[in-house]
Amino acid sequence: MSGAETYESTVLAGPGGVMTDEVGVITGEVTVRTEVAGDQVTVRIQYLDADEWYEIEGSLLGPAADPGPHLHKEIVQAVERGMPNGLADLRPAT
Repeated sequence: MSGAETYESTVLAGPGGVMTDEVGVITGEVTVRTEVAGDQVTVRIQYLDADEWYEIEGSLLGPAADPGPHLHKEIVQAVERGMPNGLADLRPAT
């Protein structure tokens, strides 16, 4: 992803885990990656130290007021609370 900004954090997924498009719910210690390219934001997750990345269900967020570190922080906090519905319940500031 040329010209994209990438933010990563390692956290413990909260109750209910995190729903992904490819493999369903992921639980435990995970790495969250927020990729910002222009006005598109993609959110991926992986088990800590794994090779495979999975898109969190509902990923490809549209434009946000602050698509950088602030949005990544909101997503990480949501993962810590648990995201069994993926990004459906996340409403970043627009």
